Amino acid sequence: MNKIFTFIVIAVIMLSGCGSETDDNTQGGNEDGRNENKNIVSAGKPSEITRLEFPRLKDAGKNFVVVHKTNDAYGVNFALEWDIEKKSQRWSCYQMRKGYKGNAGRYDTQHGYPYDPVLEEKGYYLEGDYFYGSGFDHGHVCPSADRQYSKEANKQTFYLSNMQPQYNKFNAGIWQKLESRIRKAWTPSNDKDILYVCKGGTIDNENYIIKRIKGKLIAPKYFFCALLLHNSMGYRAIGFWMENTVEDHTSDNLKMYVKSIDELEQLTGIDFFCNLPDNIENKVEANVSTKVWGLN
Repeated sequence: MNKIFTFIVIAVIMLSGCGSETDDNTQGGNEDGRNENKNIVSAGKPSEITRLEFPRLKDAGKNFVVVHKTNDAYGVNFALEWDIEKKSQRWSCYQMRKGYKGNAGRYDTQHGYPYDPVLEEKGYYLEGDYFYGSGFDHGHVCPSADRQYSKEANKQTFYLSNMQPQYNKFNAGIWQKLESRIRKAWTPSNDKDILYVCKGGTIDNENYIIKRIKGKLIAPKYFFCALLLHNSMGYRAIGFWMENTVEDHTSDNLKMYVKSIDELEQLTGIDFFCNLPDNIENKVEANVSTKVWGLN
């Protein structure tokens, strides 16, 4: 009887050990559930703010979260945080999955870029499109090319709320190079894997603002991108920090712009991936391996 009992105990220990190796332990540790900085759903805040792509929200009194969805199986398209006083978006966040492909085409802007219907209803947007004649492109934050699975999803990426002023050589250069790399190299090829993305421009630090177009629309001096990949190996994260400049940096190695998420948080004042368990968040945000991301 004692031998049988001993065998059972050993078997249970071995099974428990094997099970722990399948947890999210690559650059991430095991989830213990503790989370002191997560977003809390309350009155006026959508339930989606607990998704992993969301950073920690700013003061609700001055900021408003918009979640755009499509009437299909994909559901949430992207979300953004809108600063009501600055009348500018702080970031757009979204997911990239294996099935997010298609050939819906690019929304026709012949008759202008559409207002965000949610912000328009609230009266939170500027009156008019300040981009035209400003010397800046309508710079997508959630890219049109990342939302080709339906015409509705693609149109939503053209809302003015998803735009930031970008110099053309930046928008069509190194920024586009980063977006292409995300789409072609880092978007998961496995149905169960997810890439969480949060991108935006600097609107909160006067030293990080180029100008206010017509005295109102903020043109960010820097743009950032925070990525969190979850796959069978666990979690890993990487950040990018780029200057919005008139110079062409398309030929630059993306490695030049890499930051750890902790560094990106210091630069932006934004708490990225706050909905992760604290032990995982702390570990993946502290360091970044460019080699793991294929940046050499």
